[in-house]
Amino acid sequence: MASLKKRGRAYYAQYYDNGKQKRVNLHTESLQVAKEKLRQIESAQFREEEIPLTTKTPIGDILEKYIKYKSGHSRDKNIPKINTYLRGAFGPVCEALQVRNQAIAQKAVKRPSAGSASIISISHIEHLSAEVLSTFLSELIKDKRVSPRTANHYRQSIVTLCNWAQREGGVRFPGGKNPVADVKCYKVPKSMITFLKLKDIRTQLDVLANDTQLQTMVAVFIYAGLRREEALWLTPDDFEWSMGNHGVIMVRGKTIDGKTWMPKTGEDRPVPISKTLREYLDSYREIRKPGTWFFCAPRGKQWDPDNFSELLRESNSKHGLSWSCLDYRHTFGSQLAMKGESLYKVSSLMGNSPEICRKHYAALMPESLMESVEFPTDEMPSPTSAVSQSSAEPPRRGFLKLVVNNS
Repeated sequence: MASLKKRGRAYYAQYYDNGKQKRVNLHTESLQVAKEKLRQIESAQFREEEIPLTTKTPIGDILEKYIKYKSGHSRDKNIPKINTYLRGAFGPVCEALQVRNQAIAQKAVKRPSAGSASIISISHIEHLSAEVLSTFLSELIKDKRVSPRTANHYRQSIVTLCNWAQREGGVRFPGGKNPVADVKCYKVPKSMITFLKLKDIRTQLDVLANDTQLQTMVAVFIYAGLRREEALWLTPDDFEWSMGNHGVIMVRGKTIDGKTWMPKTGEDRPVPISKTLREYLDSYREIRKPGTWFFCAPRGKQWDPDNFSELLRESNSKHGLSWSCLDYRHTFGSQLAMKGESLYKVSSLMGNSPEICRKHYAALMPESLMESVEFPTDEMPSPTSAVSQSSAEPPRRGFLKLVVNNS
């Protein structure tokens, strides 16, 4: 049998659980609310279910547990991103969110020149609410001047945290539901993708003629549509030179030197090598030094993605070019779409969903759209017959008689 106790102005519920007396704070000063919560406790005990009381979990403790969970379920490169958003939202409230390398952490700060914005100052995760999160996001956009896309990343990080806390973290929110799930996303303006035209491709590859490896890597991005990390993780075994017309690149997961890597979608895919790309690859193979990686850094190690992008940026800036690996990948998809290939084929080659390819490349398929509006002409009336029919004498109609009834 449960009972109510009052300490000061707050009500407590006192009950027995497995023979042990428990007294929990009901977090209310209203007697009617306290009685309702007491009724819920007694009902749960009668049904032998878990007591449906809101928990009180320190925000630092739940963040520490959540980050450890994500470390085992997310890709290594995504962990710093998750930590950056959580640190920006709650501050360094736990050991996992402490800044260990100030220089690296500063690079991850969103718009550092705009100054600092307020954080979500709560002691327990159960204090989160839609109002708290909405206010935080509004201040980010107003004071920090972050983009709506970045604000949505903060929102999604916190919503995902609360979902996990409720599902696996032992947290019970008031009302039994995620308190921030109803916060709406900001509308993100549609961004136009950039890609290289055929003359631009020639210009880009020509300016890299003095660096055979860099030129070949850019050719792989343009003519095979690989993501940056997909190319940096290629090994000699990933090339099937005798398969297909000119060979195939096998984009697949692997474990090398204790490091495991998987494609972004988690699925392996073959990418056929075109005749043009095969010429670049054959030229590079003649000067390539033996090693684990097909494209290796100057000291024979694997390329760091950021270091490679910096090298490419410096090489292009000398010639007034600003294209990046993402532009090269979009070039692959855009050129295939303009060629008339189906979006299903484009998505399969690029490792994307058809919906993403439709969003990016459907507008670049004018020829196929123009053909789709044509009707079969076998049984359609010709314009001549339509004109002659319209010029013919219209059919005679009977006259109407007016009848007046005066009765």
